[in-house]
Amino acid sequence: MMRSAGEQEEPEMGSVENPATVSRRGILKGVIITAGTAAAGLGATWPAYAADASVRATSPDGRTVLTLSVVGGALRWSVLRSGTTVIATSPLGLRLSNGTTLGSNVTVTQNQHWTINTTWNPVYGRNSTVTDHYQEQRWNLQDTVSGARFSVQARAYNAGVALRYVLLGAGTATISDELTAFTFPDKTLVYSARDEADYIPLAPGSIPVTGTSGTDNGPLTDLPLTATLPGGVIACVCESSRVNFPRMMLSSVSGQPGTLSAFLMEHTARGSGPVATTSTVTTPFATPWRAVVIGSTHAELVDNADLVLNLAPPNALADTSWIKPGKVFRCELTTAAGIQGVDFAVARGLQYIEYDGGWYGPVTSPARQPIPEIDLPSVISYATDRGIGVILYADRAALGDVDSLFALYKSWGVAGVKLGFVLDGTQAMTNQITGWAKTAAKYQLLIDMHDNIRPFGYERTYPNFLSMEGVRGNEQFPTATHNVTLPFARNIGGPLDYTICYGQSRNKTTNAHQMAMAAVYYQPLNFLFWYDKQTSKYANTANWPGLPWFNAVPTTWDASRTLAGSIGQFVAVARRRGSTWYLGAMTNETARTLSLPLSFLDSGVSYTATVYADGTPGTSPYQTPVVVSTRTVTSAATLDVAMAPAGGQAIILKPS
Repeated sequence: MMRSAGEQEEPEMGSVENPATVSRRGILKGVIITAGTAAAGLGATWPAYAADASVRATSPDGRTVLTLSVVGGALRWSVLRSGTTVIATSPLGLRLSNGTTLGSNVTVTQNQHWTINTTWNPVYGRNSTVTDHYQEQRWNLQDTVSGARFSVQARAYNAGVALRYVLLGAGTATISDELTAFTFPDKTLVYSARDEADYIPLAPGSIPVTGTSGTDNGPLTDLPLTATLPGGVIACVCESSRVNFPRMMLSSVSGQPGTLSAFLMEHTARGSGPVATTSTVTTPFATPWRAVVIGSTHAELVDNADLVLNLAPPNALADTSWIKPGKVFRCELTTAAGIQGVDFAVARGLQYIEYDGGWYGPVTSPARQPIPEIDLPSVISYATDRGIGVILYADRAALGDVDSLFALYKSWGVAGVKLGFVLDGTQAMTNQITGWAKTAAKYQLLIDMHDNIRPFGYERTYPNFLSMEGVRGNEQFPTATHNVTLPFARNIGGPLDYTICYGQSRNKTTNAHQMAMAAVYYQPLNFLFWYDKQTSKYANTANWPGLPWFNAVPTTWDASRTLAGSIGQFVAVARRRGSTWYLGAMTNETARTLSLPLSFLDSGVSYTATVYADGTPGTSPYQTPVVVSTRTVTSAATLDVAMAPAGGQAIILKPS
């Protein structure tokens, strides 16, 4: 079944027959039923079939196939891309606290399937229109030991696959573990990182043991988790629609060198919150989606990241007119610095200033009163009169009653809140994070959350939740290799707050490399000039030829195209706002030249290309100058983009 944007659709339910025949016939012929409870299999009973069975969800382009199977009562899944194994046959299931293991002894009671094809328009994003086109297979299952009923939803998109569990029946259930496993083919490398560490490429079974006695401890890695597979396919494991559920990590499995298994966090990410070994939910209940974003090339993987958003709940806000992504400048903690910051924002095309930790005194004290050095009403008034918003930092321990705090900020005219030392991980912390986003929306406040919080598509549901950290960003001054890993890993799962530094002597990259990040990375709330609290640094603009790029570059887009890329080596991304394209290219510590066809430009239109490139390499990468040039190009042209070691290019392509 197909639908266009705005149309309602009734899903298609497979006829009730022996599921053993499904694998031979592929997709079942079906009958139309009303979408809703019946379509989800809730409150219905069906004959059970104990025979081995399998069904396949196939992507609209036919390239990607997710297979669900029951063999000897055990629930399994596998994924192929153009005939190549992405996920070999792997276990599925949930373990309940009462000892029931859903997935080890099951019978299939019903199969349903349907195809959805629609589009939707995010409030902001990498693209102004998102296509949601997939085939879904839904198995209703029964545990033969306990009689418990549950279902598995499996979807195949052109961009990848996803699955989740639905606990059926009315009541409660307590989940102690998730048994989803990801078995990769031989010679797979995964890019593993925990917290804000560097990414390490290694075999799935070789994740290093990390953690302490106060945190989750073991061979654990955070999501998103990217895997490069034999034959050139690349896949990124993400989660979406995490609501009232702990965050998932992945763990190496002893004796299974190619397998990673789901691990539901029991501690908060940095171990300073309460421990929770189980999660109690009200049923019916759907777990988060386990998504595998897939690219036949590394560049295609980056362009398929909207899969995570397609799996998230739709926008919950009736009015989003007040939600304005943009660029931010962090000010020193005085009134004068705030005023200067506003003037700098106006001059540099920024949308916000921010007062970070310390504006209200010790970071754990109540965040309700500015220090004497800041006349906050005067700064907010000055900023508002000039179209600049003010964002305030608040440590998690300084929030107190969030509803009254956010109401106070709203009364002051504050535009948004940057929350610090957020503890992600347990079910309770997931609920607190989503609760903060909801409460902020109630008072029309933007939210940026910091520390080891990981994306789960919630920026679609509450689009005021603009950004989050969960990344080794420029506060750590990482390597160029790390920087060109992020587009294929952490940024696939959702927006990141990297804090771009221009003209910083501690950078391990060139200035052009830093500039290119503003187009390469998806970060709707983009903190620029992070360590440059003194605006006087840029008073002589002739010394800083890259400033016009930062003046012009947006943070959200109408269209995005990844032109080239290889994880940990190089990347080139072009993004369009209106009729102007912004192209960023970055390399690791190896100098290289990329030949980039400009076929994404409108045919028959001439464009002025303003190129910000690496000059002659300096003694250290940050000493490499930025050289500016212009040329006229068309869609028939190919640009040779030369980059110094740890370098990059930033290019504006504007219709002449």
